[in-house]
Amino acid sequence: MSSQAPDTTRIHNIGYRSYDGPRHGRAYARRSLFSQSLRGAYGLGRSAKSKVLPMLLFAVMCVPALIIVAISVYTKADKLFMEYTQYAVYLQLVIAVFLASQAPQSVSRDLRFRTVPLYFSRPIERVDYVLAKYGAMASALFILTATPLLILWIGSMLAKMDFAEQAKLFGQGLVSVAVLSVLFAGVGLVMAALTPRRGFGVAAVIAVLTISYGAVSTLQGISYATENTGSIVWLGLFSPLTLVIGLQNAFLGAPASFPGEMEVGAGAGAVYLLVVLGLVAVCYGILMRRYRKVGL
Repeated sequence: MSSQAPDTTRIHNIGYRSYDGPRHGRAYARRSLFSQSLRGAYGLGRSAKSKVLPMLLFAVMCVPALIIVAISVYTKADKLFMEYTQYAVYLQLVIAVFLASQAPQSVSRDLRFRTVPLYFSRPIERVDYVLAKYGAMASALFILTATPLLILWIGSMLAKMDFAEQAKLFGQGLVSVAVLSVLFAGVGLVMAALTPRRGFGVAAVIAVLTISYGAVSTLQGISYATENTGSIVWLGLFSPLTLVIGLQNAFLGAPASFPGEMEVGAGAGAVYLLVVLGLVAVCYGILMRRYRKVGL
């Protein structure tokens, strides 16, 4: 006589129910990812420890501007002691450290913990992810570099300098740091996205920015010392920072910063502009290709 096993099937109601609320779609998801990434670049919404470095670097960027303003107001100077377009160049190391610390935080964590496919399982596509991350990093850099310029402009008004001239110079400075922010953000995110390990990403970003600038500056110095001045301007095409320096010298009235005060003419400036646009497009393309693979 065979015995039949008891039926143990049960249906449990644990309270799940379908979602009947509004669905915002891709645009809302893209804006949310942009906002969250931008806030994360300054440690907002994260632990107190995560806020220390970005806020410290932000303060370091602003302190020299405050000092310049204080001196200008006290001495009743008729112009600032530093050009708006030169400010980011002098503080390039602070910008590089900020980018090296925050670009890996923006993209490497998603790669390391394999959360990228989860983003793509929702109504968000690879282009949305890349645009949100790229836009957030560029915006974070723009805030970092434009805020000191705003302090300088306010200080120039307090010192009763010519309004029209200072407004023009301030606008040129904003254009300069906007170009720098977009270019540096692309380079930083590409370096950070190549590896899920944050430490490697930090080292790669710093190496690309500082070594390339150091190598180009050294070669330009050698060219000037050997009286081969014709190559100085063209050597500037091989470093992100010297690209920005040459571009602002050609089109924004910035003083020549290359050895021998070599000017970047309109023709060379057009080449600089094409290289910057091409480099931004290449960075975007590499990011799209990178996330096409990790999303599989």
